[in-house]
Amino acid sequence: MYALWKTLSELKDLRWVELSHELNNDSPYWSGIPEGSVDLAKTVFDWGNPMLECLIQTFKFPGQFGTHIDFPGHFKKGGALSEAYGASMGVFPLCVIDITDKVEKDVHYAATAEDIKEYEAKYGPIPDGAFVALRTDWSKRWPSMEALSGTAGDGSENFPGWSLDALRYIYEVRNAAANGHETLDTDASAEAAKAGDLACERYVLEKGKLQIEVLKDLDKVAPAGAILFAAWPRIEGATGLPVRAWAITE
Repeated sequence: MYALWKTLSELKDLRWVELSHELNNDSPYWSGIPEGSVDLAKTVFDWGNPMLECLIQTFKFPGQFGTHIDFPGHFKKGGALSEAYGASMGVFPLCVIDITDKVEKDVHYAATAEDIKEYEAKYGPIPDGAFVALRTDWSKRWPSMEALSGTAGDGSENFPGWSLDALRYIYEVRNAAANGHETLDTDASAEAAKAGDLACERYVLEKGKLQIEVLKDLDKVAPAGAILFAAWPRIEGATGLPVRAWAITE
């Protein structure tokens, strides 16, 4: 058997975990995006047309919709956009940092460098080129926009996320390639309120790194040793795009 086919056969025996949400016209997206920005699977050529018996649809959506990848140009003027990333740049060693116990006690919890160091004490250093995902189990709130945003009675948003401290560690002490999370934003809501900006997301993208937001089912992936694959449409000039992400895990 050819070597790659043998490798694929071996990989098929491992666990394949879907990390992206299904999308429809009711799927949540950032509240700042204007209404009417989503119109999925609109029929423009229907069955029964005498020209050709087939069905054709159109799909309208923001780049930052559902589980999606952000490119540097999303927050950095002149930063790299979608066309800068080839096929080989969508495969990563996957590290899953579990902070669910801390989130249960504090929905505003922001992962720290100490959390990353605790992870490394158990599983070893984050490897070069890794994708570091933050597990909060927040994805179980999908598809409620209010639940994802942690909307309180006063209209405030309340959810966990990253801190600059943690991100600086994975990118400056380690050499990660990308990060991801289950929430709609990189920044824990309390961190964003304190900074008056999405400072964590701005840091990641200005550093020329990638991120995937609104991941799911990180609880089904081994904390270390898995591989993450991400695929997106080849649309030029995109600041972000819905992404199909999955992991192969032991």
